Amino acid sequence: MHERGAWIDSAFLSLRFSEIDTRKINNSFLRDHNYATEADIISTVEFNSTGELLATGDKGGRVVVFQREQESKNQPHRRGEYNVYSTFQSHEPEFDYLKSLEIEEKINKIRWLPQQNAAYFLLSTNDKTVKLWKISERDKRPEGYNLKDEEGRIRDPTTITSLRVPVLRPMDLMVEATPRRIFSNAHTYHINSISVNSDHETYMSTDDLRINLWNLEITNRSFNIVDIKPANMEELTEVITAAEFHPNQCNTFVYSSSKGSIRLCDMRTSALCDNHSKLFEEPEDPSNRSFFSEIISSISDVKFSHSGRYLMTRDYLTVKVWDINMESKPLETYQVHDYLRSKLCSLYENDCIFDKFECVWNGTDSVLMTGSYNNFFRMFDRNTKRDVTLEASRENSKPRAILKPRKVCVGGKRRKDEISVDSLDFSKKILHTAWHPNENIIAVAATNNLYIFQDKVN
Repeated sequence: MHERGAWIDSAFLSLRFSEIDTRKINNSFLRDHNYATEADIISTVEFNSTGELLATGDKGGRVVVFQREQESKNQPHRRGEYNVYSTFQSHEPEFDYLKSLEIEEKINKIRWLPQQNAAYFLLSTNDKTVKLWKISERDKRPEGYNLKDEEGRIRDPTTITSLRVPVLRPMDLMVEATPRRIFSNAHTYHINSISVNSDHETYMSTDDLRINLWNLEITNRSFNIVDIKPANMEELTEVITAAEFHPNQCNTFVYSSSKGSIRLCDMRTSALCDNHSKLFEEPEDPSNRSFFSEIISSISDVKFSHSGRYLMTRDYLTVKVWDINMESKPLETYQVHDYLRSKLCSLYENDCIFDKFECVWNGTDSVLMTGSYNNFFRMFDRNTKRDVTLEASRENSKPRAILKPRKVCVGGKRRKDEISVDSLDFSKKILHTAWHPNENIIAVAATNNLYIFQDKVN
């Protein structure tokens, strides 16, 4: 792994990639190869705590788990490649008959639980229901039952004349995904985020107006810890957009709003955390005030750093880093695609201005990553203050090839290696990304394709 400050100079410019088309993963989910259906579009990406597994969810309610190849002496270069480990249908489309509303099967978020034994556990959620899944391996099967025959049928007790000791026989490895808990009927509005607490016993689910706290063992009861719903809905001025627990303080969590504010809450203060402990909000510059100011200031994602000292937020045009000990202004502000400021009117007309981009930290909290349009994604080195734009595209990338930085030209003469802002494809967008917790490996979701990039030294 590179030194923290050397990332931009070396690894940023030497990322190689492998590509996975979600339409080709499993025959039972095979789609038309000529185009991506709506169900194929990836809606969330998440590494587990060790980085050995990578899970994706899509709009069709499917979860695909990839496992990292183990290093071998014959093929040392394959270390770091991810292959399909398990595929299962997490959510199905439902219908709310009381409200006459369809509930989409789309997976909004996936969160892994810390591994406690040989099995893996993850939480997945659609708009209304959170499910806890167990993913386990089985390479032996029991044989020699007394009361059942080999097909599993119950035997006639009168035909049993002797007792047998059941034995375990080897079988082909099978990976099973089984739902262990279903947490439902607790949200009136759409769930936008879930977060597992550092106590490993509780998690929270967040919708537009409320945050609920759950015990992982109890499915029929949750505790409402934030409620911003006004008595009169006509007085509604903001909604909750994302929420996350502190990485090591089980009493602390943060949530962001559509007004561009971030509230830090302490559950020790009161059972209902409507009164925040800290408020992080940057005053708007009057010179930049426009019709779109409120829309682009809405925060689409908030993430604690691994150390717990900093907060990273993503709004439409920028990524900001906040020190949790300084509420007055952000510590750092990074422009993601400032060249789109002149395009806000057309982005409003095609609804792109409402896109919700996510952001992630690298394992050492020294580099930030977030997505943009035209399948571009951006990285910012906090130490050197350098940044780079890279493209996740099969046209511009070959397996194990080195990625070349991309540049966007705003006006005037365009150089050979630049792309004009007028020719950007806004239908191609990188909304979901993930970073390996310990190494320089990233996962980028571009519509129905998952790109995995790694530093060439891996």
